Amino acid sequence: QINFVACQLFALLAAFWFRIYLGPSHASSAVRHAFATLFGIYFAVFCFGWYSIHLFVLVMMNYGIMNMASIPNIHRYSFVVAMGYLTLCHISRIYIFHYGILTTDFSGPLMIITQKITTLACQLHDGIGRQAEELTAEQNRLAVKTRPSLLEYLSYLLNFMSVIAGPCSNYKDYIAFIEGRHVHMKLLEVNWKQKGYDRLPDPSPTGAVMYKLCITLVSLILFLTLTKNFPMAYIIDNEFLDKTPFLSRLGYLYVVTQAAKPKYYFAWTLADAVNNAAGYGFSGVDERGAFRWDLLSNLNIWNIETATSFKMYIENWNIQTAAWLKCVCYDRAPWYPTALTFILSALWHGIYPGYYFTFLTGILITLAARAIRNNYRHYFLSSVPLKIAYDIVTWVVTQLAVCYTVAPFVMLAVEPTIKFYK
Repeated sequence: QINFVACQLFALLAAFWFRIYLGPSHASSAVRHAFATLFGIYFAVFCFGWYSIHLFVLVMMNYGIMNMASIPNIHRYSFVVAMGYLTLCHISRIYIFHYGILTTDFSGPLMIITQKITTLACQLHDGIGRQAEELTAEQNRLAVKTRPSLLEYLSYLLNFMSVIAGPCSNYKDYIAFIEGRHVHMKLLEVNWKQKGYDRLPDPSPTGAVMYKLCITLVSLILFLTLTKNFPMAYIIDNEFLDKTPFLSRLGYLYVVTQAAKPKYYFAWTLADAVNNAAGYGFSGVDERGAFRWDLLSNLNIWNIETATSFKMYIENWNIQTAAWLKCVCYDRAPWYPTALTFILSALWHGIYPGYYFTFLTGILITLAARAIRNNYRHYFLSSVPLKIAYDIVTWVVTQLAVCYTVAPFVMLAVEPTIKFYK
């Protein structure tokens, strides 16, 4: 964990240096690709030692597939090999760690690389193997028309900004960033002359980085204080179950679930800040005219904590993984897209039984929430008091449903999960 934090903080400093001294106006795309790749490889080796060989093996295996496989099958072969290798590594971790899960072991980067490999394969298949009229607007925008070179491929998968903690990003966005077109493309979507500008502005990520670093600091403090003092295991303690009323148990379940979140808030927000510091992650201008640096953001904390529906909650939690699931599974599934997407999410996370309890429960919660919303919500829109009452009730139900759903994810094993359900 110390190596993880040290690498990310060093990556933050390197990202600022990369943007200032190796910006597109100071260095060629090849130099930027090479620097990002070499630093990424160094970070991986420093953080994970010889376990980092798994990252490099998977990357090179799929580079061979990308160049030798037929375009109609490139996404299938890449998916099977990447997910298969990841699953074998997940199986090995059960024997190595014996149900103890380390947030900083090599599987985290391997999971991100699996996302990137399969995303690129699908977008390459869309760009070369399908007609434009067969694609959705989003698929058309992100379609990749030519196979990347080895340097571009390695840079996309192993760059120092995302090799440790992600997030997954789209290949075309990353290449536009390296080539210096990333911000310019987003700025052209706005009519600046109407806003009184003679030329395009030059957005700086410094403010966004500082704001995100403040969030990481608060998250770290909460992790050090709350997470250790409110362990999830206490909710299945025999004395707690025997002596605590049911509503109090529900309240405590909410507390321990909240206490489990800061480590994710810390890791994902810091990773987002690293990318922003390098100049990557600009997403345009909001309705107030402010520059947005949330293209790669993995969560929206306010929307998570105020979510009044299960859909709203999961759309704002691990956002880039949700986008990956939509790209490689939901939009391409021949049948039952919701169920298959949840199953893929469980398989991607690992083979601990708790993951499957969580994601299979998530299918049922999603379908139930959708049915309730479609059949009853319109009755509460006729007046403001009714709408407020509806929002309060749905907030409570959503938060408790999430707690109930994710508890097995934290406990991992079958026995504590069954005890929790009982």
